[in-house]
Amino acid sequence: MHELILGGARSGKSRLAEKLAADSGLPVTYIATSQALDGEMSARIRQHRERRPPHWALLEEPVELARVLGEQADTGRCLLVDCLTLWLSNLLMLDDAARLSAERDALLACLGELPGRIILVSNETGLGVVPLGELSRRYVDEAGWLHQALAERCQRVTFTVAGLPMILKGQMP
Repeated sequence: MHELILGGARSGKSRLAEKLAADSGLPVTYIATSQALDGEMSARIRQHRERRPPHWALLEEPVELARVLGEQADTGRCLLVDCLTLWLSNLLMLDDAARLSAERDALLACLGELPGRIILVSNETGLGVVPLGELSRRYVDEAGWLHQALAERCQRVTFTVAGLPMILKGQMP
């Protein structure tokens, strides 16, 4: 089962993903894409770490997500990726369009081949006004295109608002 969980900031999407991973009964590997580039992000990372069970494995990979998923996916394992929009931001900040395209294409290509339970978490950014800056508009565009492509490939897609999951595709377990 591959699942995409979308929602806005502080919508409860990570908490839902963590609950689904814990309820899966499988060993969980948490794949974090964030980087502690400032104090505020360090605090967010610490908060996420404190919330997760200590027996979950942790891998931190800001860019090469498809490679890590390919190495870690197994029929007897649950992989939780949090979050795809931070991963996308990391790629955009490299300012290398070819690398962004290659990493995105690799993720989309490998997803259908990955065994086991895969839970992908991402911020839905396209619900507000169109951003003023070029990089911000590109980010919103890239995230929207990525989400559409992932939603096609996932068996379940959930949108989270105020901690409440709304199933857009598939069935709730």
